[in-house]
Amino acid sequence: MLKQLIEQDIKTALLDRDTVRVTTLRGLKSAILYAEVAANARDTGLPEDVVQAILVKESKKRQESADLYEQGKDSVRAEAELAEKAIIDAYLPKPLSDEELSALVDTVILEVGDTSPQAMGKVIAGVKEKSKGSADGGRIAQLVKERLSK
Repeated sequence: MLKQLIEQDIKTALLDRDTVRVTTLRGLKSAILYAEVAANARDTGLPEDVVQAILVKESKKRQESADLYEQGKDSVRAEAELAEKAIIDAYLPKPLSDEELSALVDTVILEVGDTSPQAMGKVIAGVKEKSKGSADGGRIAQLVKERLSK
């Protein structure tokens, strides 16, 4: 579904002569295609959650690049990266708020039934599975670490 939506939006962006959007969406399409070829799933396509993970990864790349450009005092390129990130983020689910993520972490900790620091991996994996890409791994790890170290 995401892949088809991106392909439709490429056509729309071409008609609108929106070069930034076209370039960004073509890059996403290419990243999805590479993943399909690597998984030998060119004919069948990738599951939706894998495509979503690719988009999250691409969004994260744009943010990291923008941060590096900011450090290098190149605000024009940083803004361009952030513009691409905004286009990609439009295809991703709305990120969980801090309160929602905290509640989810607490729920998974109760499900795991272990509040020792050794359970951190199980809890993080559970939260990532339940959040379905709506939360950043760094935020999840930080919250789990805080909860399990109490």
